Amino acid sequence: MFFLLSKIAYFFIAPFSWLLLTIAVWVFHKKTTWRRRAKWATVVILLFFSNTFIFKEFIRIWEVPAVSIKGVSKHEVGIVLGGMFEYDNDTERLSIRRGGDRIWQAINLYNADKIEKILISGNHGYITDRGLHESKQLKEVLVKWGIPRQDIIIETESKNTYQNAKETAALLEKSYPHFSSFLLITSAKHMRRAKACFVNQGLKVTPFSTDPYVGGNRSYRWDEFIIPDVDNFSNWFDLNKEVVGYVAYAILGYL
Repeated sequence: MFFLLSKIAYFFIAPFSWLLLTIAVWVFHKKTTWRRRAKWATVVILLFFSNTFIFKEFIRIWEVPAVSIKGVSKHEVGIVLGGMFEYDNDTERLSIRRGGDRIWQAINLYNADKIEKILISGNHGYITDRGLHESKQLKEVLVKWGIPRQDIIIETESKNTYQNAKETAALLEKSYPHFSSFLLITSAKHMRRAKACFVNQGLKVTPFSTDPYVGGNRSYRWDEFIIPDVDNFSNWFDLNKEVVGYVAYAILGYL
């Protein structure tokens, strides 16, 4: 039930939904006062949520900073969280998202001898089956690329971050109780909630953030201050989803 409700709630935390609402009031409301308020709200939403500089300054507060592979100590298992791919049913192949940096960095860590095993956690995050069974499909790709099958562990049941942690902890306890050092590999914006979930399940993990939106250096291009970017509406939705998800998980005792 929580999984279904969380998907429905996404509509209400998306700035684009707020924009559509204010436009609708501006165009269709009968009272002039409300139309005027909605007009200015539309302008503010457009300018604020399309500005790259504003978005990056807000996500800088939330992200767990990324670190160099050279500075990572060796761990037995690198736990890679799903949400990296979609599945193209027409061509029957995985299609990578921005979060695919998670598995890219995991491969780099493995080849640098920073992790001995790669554990991929996650089935898919959809309400209905869309052909994606991420950990299973990705394992076969990695084996074709030359990574030994015995070095790839998969958790195939989870659909969200809480389940990632719960099912991974259960799998490790049942089948791999001898492992004791874990590197958690997920997106910088997702790391705060993910790490808290794993710690709550009794797994002490070291964070390794991937695909960060910002780094330690505040270096901006001139266009990021003044040119609107519609992609930032999607970026803000992802950030809102993480913040609201963190609060909801805390209320439910998942953290």
